Amino acid sequence: MDRFIVNIVHRPEMVPEYAEKVTGQGKAEDIGRGALLTESLDIFKTQQAIAHKNGLKTTIQMTYASLFNDEAVAIAKEHHEKYGDEISLSLLGLPCEQFREKYQTKDFCIWMFSMEEKKTIVRDVFGKFYDRFGFYPESTGSYYMDADLINFIKAEYPSVKCAVATCWEEGPKAYHTCNNSWYTFMDGGPWAPWIPSKQNTHAPAANEAEDSGIVAIPHLSRDLLACYDGNGSNFGTHPQNVLRGMIYDTKTWEYPYLYNLIDQYRYLAKFNNGYAYNMMFVGPGWMNKMGRWEAPYELLKKSYEDGCAYYGKLKKEGKLTDMTMSEFADFYRENKHYTEPECALWRDILYGSDKQLFWYCDPYMRVCVNMDQGGAIVDLRPYVAKLEWPVGIGTAHVQDASYPFLIQEKYRAGYFTHYAGEGTIRSAKICHNGEEVDLCLCRTHGHFSQEGSDRVLTLDPVEIEFSDLTVKLQTVLTFPEGTGQVKIERRVLSMSDPAAAVTVNEYMVACYGTTEYPEDMTSLTLAVQAGQQKEIIPYAYRCREASLAGADEANCTLPPIKTKVTMTCDGRDKTGYVREGYAFSPMFTLGYTGTLKEKEAFSTWLKLERAD
Repeated sequence: MDRFIVNIVHRPEMVPEYAEKVTGQGKAEDIGRGALLTESLDIFKTQQAIAHKNGLKTTIQMTYASLFNDEAVAIAKEHHEKYGDEISLSLLGLPCEQFREKYQTKDFCIWMFSMEEKKTIVRDVFGKFYDRFGFYPESTGSYYMDADLINFIKAEYPSVKCAVATCWEEGPKAYHTCNNSWYTFMDGGPWAPWIPSKQNTHAPAANEAEDSGIVAIPHLSRDLLACYDGNGSNFGTHPQNVLRGMIYDTKTWEYPYLYNLIDQYRYLAKFNNGYAYNMMFVGPGWMNKMGRWEAPYELLKKSYEDGCAYYGKLKKEGKLTDMTMSEFADFYRENKHYTEPECALWRDILYGSDKQLFWYCDPYMRVCVNMDQGGAIVDLRPYVAKLEWPVGIGTAHVQDASYPFLIQEKYRAGYFTHYAGEGTIRSAKICHNGEEVDLCLCRTHGHFSQEGSDRVLTLDPVEIEFSDLTVKLQTVLTFPEGTGQVKIERRVLSMSDPAAAVTVNEYMVACYGTTEYPEDMTSLTLAVQAGQQKEIIPYAYRCREASLAGADEANCTLPPIKTKVTMTCDGRDKTGYVREGYAFSPMFTLGYTGTLKEKEAFSTWLKLERAD
């Protein structure tokens, strides 16, 4: 494979998000307002025309409201015949007079309804689609689709093979930048296409038995650094995301960041066997005649024209393939296997820093490595648990669809913490004669390679200066495919005193949750074991610690997220330990200490397993 693929998805939302409040300014709410419906359809036509002008085919995701509009249905049929566009079905765009009259609710997020309501709505919408077109769709989507919903749709409508299924890192960060009013939480999923498991949409299927039967794509392709650090809605390859983030020249109306972002997605082919993916998912609300995001209509339209023109240029140069959603699903099935990971070595292209993140995603884990913090793991999601997480009214998670983390530096502090307590992170400390340096303080850069089925991230060496010793140390992270493990190796390349030795303290501070707020830790169990000897600490917020020389492993079992996390070690003079946190700092720590001399290496393994 050597392909850069784009999905361009349009939806004729007759009642676009937010738009009624703009077109109906100063008037009582009326989602059947003629001016709103006419303008929405006009914008959809414009978006279609822009894509086709640049030789790009689209996926037309019909909304519930559009299925009642004869002109919208006629356009979809015409463009399917003329341009090869796919006629699809979106579970966004539910709000309209017909929907509100029938269901007596203002809810519009399909995953937030009760399961019985989901089934009723899906049968209604799919049935209406069949009435208008005479067939069932091959693709569908929403901002998020929970596993129970996907399983139901696949069972009832087996023609569906592809779906927009999550919005990358749309959790507390997005909630806070929407004035604490955007009650949708879906952090922790893949950023690129994947096959969702039957148990949890976020967690990719590890085999055919777990396969939900569809290929999932993300809602927009996000900047994997700027979005992680801040609000993702400002940093995506949807041109109007870039305008919302004010990332353009207000005088010239130019936005080089947009093209750089698309190009960085093209670059991901280097880490994924020659394959890279990008998507743009657009509704009419983004191109309102009265303007959006402090930008006039003219700029909104220009940005979409320029974005499609760039994709069209790449296509003409043979550097891009445009596909419909169902075409892409077939391609993905033919060219990817279940345990094949998705990798992204991502650099800052916005703020002018030298920062790099490495993202790794497979059916067992999602990992983020931060080179600005010496190669520390700053985000870790245990997909191996395939955590069943029902979402919607009548469940324990009405709005929170996020996949829980073990490590998350944005919500649980990371290395740079308050004056007391600890934050979640996986790093190491190098110690000598009472002095200590955490590798989180040693900025570096990473280089990707693939060795057989192993994905390897090799960091540039760093120099650690003590008062009487300088140590040159290199870190290498290895991700063996299909194992749910990460190997972290510290290599001492040289010392100013070749006869000296340093102590290494490999540690992981973790917890569990989906937000900034602590969970009840009392069901957790910490253990360290060496042969037949075993020390166990039931978590009780009492600051206890246990250690064993020559330990075979140190682990923690977390029943609330059905996960067991284990550290093992290959190193000289190794001692394994576990540490309990306290109420002000409700974390747990796993670790190993040992000795390092010149030209020696100290290796630890981080392993994730499901624990029932």
